[in-house]
Amino acid sequence: MAASGMSTDFEHLQSSETKKRWSHLADLVEFSLALRETLTKINQQSFNNFILRVGLNQGPVLAGVIGARKPHYDIWGNTVNVASRMESTGKAGHIQVVESTMNILKPFGYKFEKRGMIKVKGKGELLTFYLVGKDDSTDSIPGVIS
Repeated sequence: MAASGMSTDFEHLQSSETKKRWSHLADLVEFSLALRETLTKINQQSFNNFILRVGLNQGPVLAGVIGARKPHYDIWGNTVNVASRMESTGKAGHIQVVESTMNILKPFGYKFEKRGMIKVKGKGELLTFYLVGKDDSTDSIPGVIS
């Protein structure tokens, strides 16, 4: 589990400019893509078949330390629950996001493939997409949203 975007810069958080406000989310995507690539290399060198499955979401969270005997840091909230459901209902080797997250990430040049409606516990049906990579070329791929 990872969270990003905590900032004390109120102007940065309230910015209407998508790239400025959500750059931390794009950084998290880059980290996820790098993890997937690194895991592929590890698998080739160690003859393993580990596969990464990632779910991303954006929004407010509540964070804090819980526990008196063995305290640990945790985050809670609807944002966390949806991200967890994106991971658990996703396909191995893929990064799954909801439509609102896709709309935020598109200006950063990421490409998406529509997965469709999935049933999400506590949320009903959500339209989901797989993040398939970054738009490095102008070639269009059928079924890919960029």
